[in-house]
Amino acid sequence: MKFRLPFGALAGAASFSAAVALLLLLQPQVRAAAATESSGLPKSWIDPDTGHRVIRLTDMPGSATLYFNDGCDTPDGNEVVFTVTADRSAWILDLRTGQTRKVVPGPVKTICMGRKTPSVFYVKIEGETQVLYSTNVDNGVTRRLAALPGKGALYTVNADETLAAGTYVPGDPPTFGGRAGFGFPDSPQVDPLEQDPKKGTLMADRFAAHLPIVMYTVDLATGQNKTLLNSTDWLNHLQFSPTDPSLLMYCHEGPWQLVDRIWSIRTDGTQNHLVHQRTMEMEIAGHEWWSSGGDAIWYQLHYPTGLGVNFMASENVHTGARVQYLYGPEAASIHHNISPDGSFFCGDGDKSNPWMVLCRPVLTADHTTLGTNLVKTGTVKVERLVNMSKHNYQLEPNPIFTRDKKLVIFRSNMLGATYVFGVELAKAVVP
Repeated sequence: MKFRLPFGALAGAASFSAAVALLLLLQPQVRAAAATESSGLPKSWIDPDTGHRVIRLTDMPGSATLYFNDGCDTPDGNEVVFTVTADRSAWILDLRTGQTRKVVPGPVKTICMGRKTPSVFYVKIEGETQVLYSTNVDNGVTRRLAALPGKGALYTVNADETLAAGTYVPGDPPTFGGRAGFGFPDSPQVDPLEQDPKKGTLMADRFAAHLPIVMYTVDLATGQNKTLLNSTDWLNHLQFSPTDPSLLMYCHEGPWQLVDRIWSIRTDGTQNHLVHQRTMEMEIAGHEWWSSGGDAIWYQLHYPTGLGVNFMASENVHTGARVQYLYGPEAASIHHNISPDGSFFCGDGDKSNPWMVLCRPVLTADHTTLGTNLVKTGTVKVERLVNMSKHNYQLEPNPIFTRDKKLVIFRSNMLGATYVFGVELAKAVVP
C-alpha cells in the first residue's frame, strides 16, 4: 500500500523528528509501510552500527543541500532550502511538517537564504548577463535586485540583506573546466553534483594563472556595484558574517600550502585581516565557516602530513582569542560544522573515515599559565551517527545542524541517487 508520512495529522508534535518518532511507535504493519516509499527506497531506518535514526527528507533524485557554509535555513529555523539538479530549481523543506515545495523554477544558481527575511537569493542568466533575484518563500514575492558585473560569481548576502558580494575576472577570461575564470567553483548547486575528477588539476591551473580579479559588493537597494579589492591572487568563498552586515570573510584559493588562505575585511575596504598565520612548513588551514553568532571564524587546521595533528580551530573576531580542538582520525571529515549554540561539532567523514560524526568539545583545564594571548586547547569526544560506507565521496555530504539541534542534515548518494537526509542526534528508542 502507498503510505505518506502524515505530518499534518501529527502537527501537535514538538518537532519534525518528534513527529517521526511518534509515527514509528505505531503498529508494526503501519510502521513498515511508513518506512518505504513506492520507489522502494527506505524513508527512514535506525542505523544498526550507531543506533541513530536516519531519515530521507526528499523524494526527488538529485536533491541536495547547499555547501556547508552557505546560509540555508530561514530566519526562524523552520525551513531549509535545497536544490534539484534536474532543472536546477530551488525548493523548501519544512522541518515542522516534512513537506517540500518548489519555490524557484530553474535554471538558477542558488546562493543562500536571507538572515533577515525568509527569502532565497539566486542568480539567473539573462542573455549575456547574470542577474540577482530574491523570492520570499512564504508569500512568493520575487524581486529583481541587480545585474552583476563580468562573468564571475556571486557568493553571499549580508545579515541585513542590504549588500551582496562576489568576484569577477575583467574582460573575457579563459575557461577552466568549461567555466570562465573558474568563477563558479564546484558546489552543491552546480550540475553534476559530484566533484570533477580533474578538480585538482583545474584548481592548480587556475591558481597559477594569476588572473586579475575584482572582489565587489552590490547594493541591493540601488543595484550599484562597488569594488572592494583588486588582486591577481584567486579570491574565493566569500561569506558575510551572519550577524555583522559590514564584515566579510573570504579566502585566497589554491593549494593550501601555497596561500595564506583565510581573511576578513570590512565592506568599506578597511581591516583586511589574515585570520590564521602558519608557523611551520606544510601547515595548512581551510574549509572555513562562521559561528552562528558571528563571533568567531572556524576552520580546519592541519599540521604537516605524517604528524597526525589536526584541529578544529577558531579566532574570535572581536578579541582575537583563539581555540584549537585536537581531533583524531575517527573525526576526520571533508567538512566540519558547529551547532547554533556552539556546544557540538559535526563532521561528514571522508574516504578514510566513512562516518557521519558528532564531536563534543572538551577544553583543557588551565592552571593560570604564564603568558598572554595564549591559544586555548582541547579535544573532542566522537560519536558515530551514520555509517557512510555506501556513500561515494566524490559527492561532499556538507553537514549542517538544524536550529533546534535535533538533526544533522546532509546530502548523500548512499541509496544510489542523491537525496537530502537527516540523522537524529538523540539515539532512537526502539519499542
